[in-house]
Amino acid sequence: MKVITAIIRPEKLDELIAVVIDNRGHGLTASEVRGFGRQFGEPVGGAEDVGLPRSRRAALLPKVRLDVLVRDDEAEAMVQAIAKRARTETIGDGKIWVTPVDSAMRVRTGERDGKAV
Repeated sequence: MKVITAIIRPEKLDELIAVVIDNRGHGLTASEVRGFGRQFGEPVGGAEDVGLPRSRRAALLPKVRLDVLVRDDEAEAMVQAIAKRARTETIGDGKIWVTPVDSAMRVRTGERDGKAV
């Protein structure tokens, strides 16, 4: 099993919920988060505070974090589908990463691992 984590633009949330459903995703968790990437949250071509170190100029931008638990053989297709729908080809589209999961349990039934997904 794997967890696919995607940090996306908030306005893409509804589209990406549809992507997970369309790709037979078994559920997702969405969280409102804030963060910055390579541009430190600065708009491209924006004015910089010359007197401050870059770390003090970082702006935490609103994003959405999606976590989707999938079987190993479903991971790459889900990553590609999420990336295709999340992409606007402009700075701030986000990141996707995949993390192995050792074990999972469905709380209601006690089912484990693949049966819990």
